[in-house]
Amino acid sequence: MTALSDFIRGLPKAELHLHIEGSLEPEQMFEFARRNRVDLPFKTVEEVRAAYAFSNLQDFLDIYYQGANVLRTEADFHDLAMAYFRRVAADGARHVELFFDPQTHTDRGIPFSVVAEGLLGGMAEAKATLGVSSDLILCFLRHLDEDAAFRTFRDADPYLDRILGVGLDSSEVGHPPSKFQGVFKAARERGLKLVAHAGEEGPPEYVWEALDALGVDRIDHGNRALEDEALVKRLADEGMTLTVCPLSNLKLCVVDDLKAHPLKTMLSRGLAATINSDDPAYFGGYLHDNWVQTAEAVDLTRDELVTLAKNSFTGSFLHPELVARHLADIDAYVARSAGPA
Repeated sequence: MTALSDFIRGLPKAELHLHIEGSLEPEQMFEFARRNRVDLPFKTVEEVRAAYAFSNLQDFLDIYYQGANVLRTEADFHDLAMAYFRRVAADGARHVELFFDPQTHTDRGIPFSVVAEGLLGGMAEAKATLGVSSDLILCFLRHLDEDAAFRTFRDADPYLDRILGVGLDSSEVGHPPSKFQGVFKAARERGLKLVAHAGEEGPPEYVWEALDALGVDRIDHGNRALEDEALVKRLADEGMTLTVCPLSNLKLCVVDDLKAHPLKTMLSRGLAATINSDDPAYFGGYLHDNWVQTAEAVDLTRDELVTLAKNSFTGSFLHPELVARHLADIDAYVARSAGPA
């Protein structure tokens, strides 16, 4: 272990951009397939890993939805969540705001309640046994229409008191945020927080739409916002958090080389960037991997690492008192830690 890796692992942090279905490791895929008697198009774990050699968002989504087919019971969703929480706790995370895609499951006949109860059970266990708090964000699949999103929102009604917010994910290009203006308005009226993927593969205009048409509280990804100076200024002036996912960006060819990743530029421009793992089983790294590899690639300073950790809490939807407590923990950790130069 290097001084940099040790410092990052001990640094209190939150993860704000994690798709729980994207934490499905190949070994788990086979385990769930066996216990649910689901046939897989793969014979070995190695074949699954070879299938992860995609180069764009759509190729990834194709294998992602195929893998999700093994998730059938509350126990599956509980076990999937707990496997992720054990990893992220070891990475120094104190809090997670967890994305899930109910349409991926309800469209193949799995009741919404099965998904929700399994995840909520895992979240409660993680809090009790690992000390990691978490909240749940329901994401709508943007390649489907808004009527489908509204049906999912109605399915979620019995659970809205346990769901923090709604988001927007899946294929970005050709599916602008404004397509979901109505269902986001309905979610806001129910008191939910709003987030949306924008500016990953889609243009800066999608980030504008997420802000103005949807009224989001946070932008997921946001890389391409840097192409628009007026947009950068607005995001900085408003303190809008960007949930950036470096290894995902590399795997999906949003950047060609991690050394060219814009994270350091985002910080220098006053943007409230954070580091997250997105779909870690598919993109080659969980939270710690994203932090360490990115820090090494773009030469993040100790102060920048601390800023990123603080951004992860100030950009969360935790109560201000809890945010303040986490920020104090960061300051205490930094004060007693030698850390990297």
